[in-house]
Amino acid sequence: MHDPRRVLLLSTSTVHGSGFLEYCLPVIANHFAGRDRILFVPYASPGGLPHDEYTELVSRALDPVEIGVEGIHASSDPARAMREAQGIFIGGGNTFLLLRELYERELLDPIRDRVEAGAPYMGSSAGSNVAGATIGTTNDMPIVHPPAFEALGLVPFNINPHYLDPDPGSKHMGETRETRIREFHVQNPQPVVGLREGAWLARAGDRLTLEGSRGGRLFRPDQEAEELLPGSDLSYLL
Repeated sequence: MHDPRRVLLLSTSTVHGSGFLEYCLPVIANHFAGRDRILFVPYASPGGLPHDEYTELVSRALDPVEIGVEGIHASSDPARAMREAQGIFIGGGNTFLLLRELYERELLDPIRDRVEAGAPYMGSSAGSNVAGATIGTTNDMPIVHPPAFEALGLVPFNINPHYLDPDPGSKHMGETRETRIREFHVQNPQPVVGLREGAWLARAGDRLTLEGSRGGRLFRPDQEAEELLPGSDLSYLL
């Protein structure tokens, strides 16, 4: 049976030298093709940027590709708004806060159902984290306690956005990102895709590719990390 799920997972909303979402606007326009309005979820904002302002930031960014934006926080019935959404964008911020808000508002099942019905989903940073199996490989601090780490499962593995390669010239003696992902795999079996800034994952049904300018790395328990070049076919992870 045809899988209608369309999922776009950005490592970041902004890359050096460009404006908010500017670097991937053509990709976003193609992802939401045929939809003139999408539902934005600003719940990851830890308080420094009010939900209204965050939504306006997204609206201005998507105006050049003629995609309207509605903030879910303005709805009196968020679950209903999600069930009726043409497309969904969950923005970055703090992943723990975001997941707690999704649990408290009972939005995880409505999001899954809407995506499984064919509504395109886009996440950035924290919004990409919650699209994975769990949020166990986020870089964020646990500023709040979500009821669980289990997330949306729109892809059956974990994401590590903003992935940083070890700097061979650094004198820093603390853990690298790779070390922390290895620690995760002592306790957890699912693969982890580290997305460098400027990279994204694109799922169209049973096909998954890594795109963008900088690629990423694939981590699996008891295996050497695998370099992922832009254009890599990762469908075998689904």
